[in-house]
Amino acid sequence: MTCARHSFALLAGVLLPLTSLEASAQARPVSEGDTVPTAQAVVHALYDLVTFEAGTTPDWDAVRSLFLPQAVIVLRTSRTATTVFTVDGFVDDFVQFIERANVEQAGFVENILRTHTMVFKDMAHVLVLYEASIPGSGRPPQQGVDSFQLIRQDGRWRIAAVLNDIPDQAHPVPAALRP
Repeated sequence: MTCARHSFALLAGVLLPLTSLEASAQARPVSEGDTVPTAQAVVHALYDLVTFEAGTTPDWDAVRSLFLPQAVIVLRTSRTATTVFTVDGFVDDFVQFIERANVEQAGFVENILRTHTMVFKDMAHVLVLYEASIPGSGRPPQQGVDSFQLIRQDGRWRIAAVLNDIPDQAHPVPAALRP
């Protein structure tokens, strides 16, 4: 799987919430000075931002604003490999995926199916089972598991790291994310 296809696996297979969060935190875009009330709301905001309708593309500045500038993103890029990205590298890879796969014409959907969150003081871990798809592609949605590490600084939660992998027969969805 190429880096761009992984972006499909993490975003199309990566980033609509089914858990109970304030609707206002989920639906509104996040600006640089904005404060998102919970770590889980930041994660939901990311998935909302990378989900887009046909004829549009994500607001990449809003996406970047959810991360620490030094954040690390490690995505499954093939069955046997992962790729490490900076925030800008992640955005660039996603943009290339949109262009190569002509996704702007169809749009992109990345739904959160379930989350498991642990918060301790100013740190949080959010484990996510998501489903990504390209509307009208004829391909079934791709499930994936994302692991987010967040830190609260100056009253604001930001993503410090993201790890991603794809469940398979030998490695099913983790118990914490099963119904």
